[in-house]
Amino acid sequence: MPTNEKLIPKGRFGRFGGRFVPETLMPALEELEFAYEDAKKDPLFQVELDGLLRDFVGRPTPLYFAERLSSELKNLKVYLKREDLCHTGAHKINNTMAQVILAKRLGKKRIIAETGAGQHGVATATAAARYGLECSIYMGEEDIERQELNVFRMQLLGATVIPVKSGSGTLKDATNETLRDWTASVRTTHYIIGSVVGPHPFPEMIRDFQAVIGRETRKQILEIEGRLPDSCVACVGGGSNAIGLFYPFLEDKDVELVGVEAGGRGLESGEHGASLAAGRIGVLHGCETFLLYDEDGQIIPAHSVSAGLDYPGVGPEHSFLKDSERARYFTVEDTRALEAFRRLSILEGIIPAFESAHAIAILDELADEVSSNSFEKIIVVNLSGRGDKDVYQARGLLKDLI
Repeated sequence: MPTNEKLIPKGRFGRFGGRFVPETLMPALEELEFAYEDAKKDPLFQVELDGLLRDFVGRPTPLYFAERLSSELKNLKVYLKREDLCHTGAHKINNTMAQVILAKRLGKKRIIAETGAGQHGVATATAAARYGLECSIYMGEEDIERQELNVFRMQLLGATVIPVKSGSGTLKDATNETLRDWTASVRTTHYIIGSVVGPHPFPEMIRDFQAVIGRETRKQILEIEGRLPDSCVACVGGGSNAIGLFYPFLEDKDVELVGVEAGGRGLESGEHGASLAAGRIGVLHGCETFLLYDEDGQIIPAHSVSAGLDYPGVGPEHSFLKDSERARYFTVEDTRALEAFRRLSILEGIIPAFESAHAIAILDELADEVSSNSFEKIIVVNLSGRGDKDVYQARGLLKDLI
């Protein structure tokens, strides 16, 4: 643990979470915490946010019965929560619109963010453009190469995309550089973290902004099926789309919560993004959680075919859900995710993001757990984003199959 960091015992999920930050960031985090608590009590904040989510983002998103996929899986009845239909193509905008409203309330004129797959960057640039705020996005060089389309989208929206060359040139390194920027510019700048990671209040606040996914799902599945689902399934990198789906079901003990991490080239290879499956407890980017690090305490670069899942940590609430056994977490290798990417495209006419394809891939395993003489299980999968951003990369990876 760096010696210039300080733990404030707030925002804990069991032993996980907290606030490990340099002293220079403490006033900004306390200011943000106060502003968020104040906004939650202000009806005008919720009216503004609800209006944007409805008219700008396109909520509520549909809960779609994947009929052909379900018929292949036999014992599962699969519904897809269509976050891919949100404006900008993913769930990320649920958070960015809310945080930009908070930034406006705080009088901040500049927005910064990190991005991996580019979806959070695009969502941040979109929200900043909507409110006329200056916007800078940090993105690793490797991810810039993988996500060229999203880089142009951010630039088209008026954002400055700043390449990060340090480390592995991926999401972890982009986050490091964004934190450095915020430390130097905290008086005028608001940092929109893209997932349920970082120091308090970010994990709790972003979870609350993404919980609209689970609230809608709960209402929709009751209207369609007359009961709650047996399982809710989502991919997990930092974990915002998953916790957004899970949170409104936490007290429903009969609803299984299933997270799917990036297995990369396999856990035994060491090239993966499975912090919960193969990591240890430590501190990264301001919070205590499960991380990938070596015997010397150095962070191990994560790997995934999906730029949005190659993060060497995970949100602290997911660490708590694993530790408390409220949720189960699986891993899916790159090859299986690519197969699921193609499978959903062919069966349902829906091209998922590589991230979301990891959640689709685990369905065969869940189907195998259901005995042939039992009742059909209802499964909700959070389709967190659409695959437009991944099509160019997929063309090369799937060239022998198409």
